[in-house]
Amino acid sequence: ALKMKNNISKIFGERLLSIAEVAEASGISRSTLTAIYYRKTKGIQFETIEKLCDYLQLPMSELFEYEPPKSDGHI
Repeated sequence: ALKMKNNISKIFGERLLSIAEVAEASGISRSTLTAIYYRKTKGIQFETIEKLCDYLQLPMSELFEYEPPKSDGHI
C-alpha cells in the first residue's frame, strides 16, 4: 500500500477549483494535474510541487502526507 497520501482532490473540492483553471493559472499541464488529482501518478517533479504550493499558497505538508509503516521495533 502507498504510504503517501495526496490531498489535492480534497483541496480543489474545498476551494471549488477546476483542474483546467489551476492548470492555466499555475503553468502545470492539464494532463499532469489530472494524473495527480486522480492519484494516477507514481511520481511528481519537485518543480510541479513547487508550482502547486505557490498557486494554492500552502506548504507541501498540506498537499501530501506520509504515513510510515507500523514499526516492529527494528530500525
